[in-house]
Amino acid sequence: MANSRRVSRVSSQIKREVGQMLIHGIKDDRVGAGMVSVTDVDVSGDLQHAKIFVSIYGTEDAKAETMEGLRSATSYVRYELGHRMQLRRTPEVTFLEDRSLERGDRLLDLMNKISQDRPLAEVEEEEYGKIVSAQDNE
Repeated sequence: MANSRRVSRVSSQIKREVGQMLIHGIKDDRVGAGMVSVTDVDVSGDLQHAKIFVSIYGTEDAKAETMEGLRSATSYVRYELGHRMQLRRTPEVTFLEDRSLERGDRLLDLMNKISQDRPLAEVEEEEYGKIVSAQDNE
């Protein structure tokens, strides 16, 4: 079992190497259908499995096509990682789509829409009323 510091270093190196492969190494046209970036890499404690989280910018069809291309390139990515990294065993690679950026974007849009719909004075007055009524109930 590797210590957490080593797992962290291996994770960041895999992230860096896969990012380079996305730019220069993977020749599959499906991977170029959407703009792809590696957001995170989760490596198991025994360094045998690596989940690579990718963020894909584009339409839903482009995202699906890109994920299909990445899944078909897993053997190539694992092979290249084995050559580029100095590990006893190269981890099994799994690509997963990271949609957290989209969710955050949607949440910010909703918050902006709410703040535009309601004037600030109205919100402050309503919040003040809630605080006063809560204190009266105590």
